[in-house]
Amino acid sequence: MKYYPACPNPELTVGVGSHLDIGAITMLLQDGIGGLYIKVDEEHKQSDKEEWLKIPPIHGALVINIGDALQILSNGKYKSSEHRVRTTNTQSRVFVPVFTLPKPTEKIEPLPEVVKKDGLAHYREIVFQDYMKNVFENVHGGKKSLDFARIKNNMFVIPFMLSIHKC
Repeated sequence: MKYYPACPNPELTVGVGSHLDIGAITMLLQDGIGGLYIKVDEEHKQSDKEEWLKIPPIHGALVINIGDALQILSNGKYKSSEHRVRTTNTQSRVFVPVFTLPKPTEKIEPLPEVVKKDGLAHYREIVFQDYMKNVFENVHGGKKSLDFARIKNNMFVIPFMLSIHKC
């Protein structure tokens, strides 16, 4: 449960700083007050500056955030989103997020059916608690936290020998 008091200067406070959800799905019941912002990813930005999109609140609606675990399980088909929460100067609010995440000892990797369709895996098998440890040790890493599970190079290297003979 989170409580955000009304703040006369909301630009001077941070409700929840920029972060990714590490689980599979996070559900938030909207209250009509707002304050949720999603970071615009590199391919959709209009400028070189960091851009944030304000999510308009719809009272009673559910916001569903995709987390890192679902990005790994879906082999990147579903992408986690970096987001933040800002306070408002008009009303305080309380919200209760519902997180779904693997057990800490659970091994996660892209689902075999997805890898078969994609042709190759973009993420390796990881133990979820190892991923959590990596994220919490690199709190401000943003989307870079997924590098822990990402397969860096899907190409096979074929070694060859070079022979040099003296004449």
